[in-house]
Amino acid sequence: MNATKQLLKNHLALLLLLSAVLCGGCTHVAYRRDAPPILTQEELLRPYQKVGTIEVHRVRYGAREDLTPADYNWANDALRAEAAKIGADAVILPEVKVEMDTFIFFPKSEMTARGTAIKFH
Repeated sequence: MNATKQLLKNHLALLLLLSAVLCGGCTHVAYRRDAPPILTQEELLRPYQKVGTIEVHRVRYGAREDLTPADYNWANDALRAEAAKIGADAVILPEVKVEMDTFIFFPKSEMTARGTAIKFH
């Protein structure tokens, strides 16, 4: 009986690990070619007004060292997609923050990207 419980426990841990790996990169952003650009302060040559603050979140499993440029590209693309939804002309002051945590035994990171959506006059 003890051997059966131990075997079941081992299989449960393996199943949890497999689920975490498979769901780690499931977030998809519908990228639009005509989405507003992300601009730096130097690129702002016309007057504008703030439309709103945009924030997007993504949870991924893996260590901080596993973050790639593609993860940061996701953040920028997600900000642009959200800005397009509200009719903004551009996004300024983008910030990407990564917080590390542990889910059961597996490292997980939550990415939060925030930016300001603007409309030109």
